[in-house]
Amino acid sequence: QVQLVESGGGLVQPGGSLRLSCATSGIDFSIYAMGGYRQAPGKQRELVAGISSGGDTSSGGKTNYADFVEGRFTISRDNAKNTVYLQMNSLKPEDTAVYYCKARNSRNVYWGQGTQVTVSS
Repeated sequence: QVQLVESGGGLVQPGGSLRLSCATSGIDFSIYAMGGYRQAPGKQRELVAGISSGGDTSSGGKTNYADFVEGRFTISRDNAKNTVYLQMNSLKPEDTAVYYCKARNSRNVYWGQGTQVTVSS
């Protein structure tokens, strides 16, 4: 059974930081590209950051970010732990959303259940 379990969300003040984790099981994690997405109320789900499968490196992979990230977020992966991370710094109220992770390869796409991030004073 494939599972993607996000954690690390919560309430944070503007300017604060959070580290989201997405732990996977039931897939060969190293061959999946991973993505972090978010969906705010009344808006479509959008890509935040992505990291490629990285071949046979333990934590490598090319990364890409949405323009609104503006250097504040970092996506990384640990293939030994089957986990992808999204470090979010300098958070803004407009970053408030449910954050999801996605695993994708040429055959399959899997989503996690999401974790709420609220940025408010």
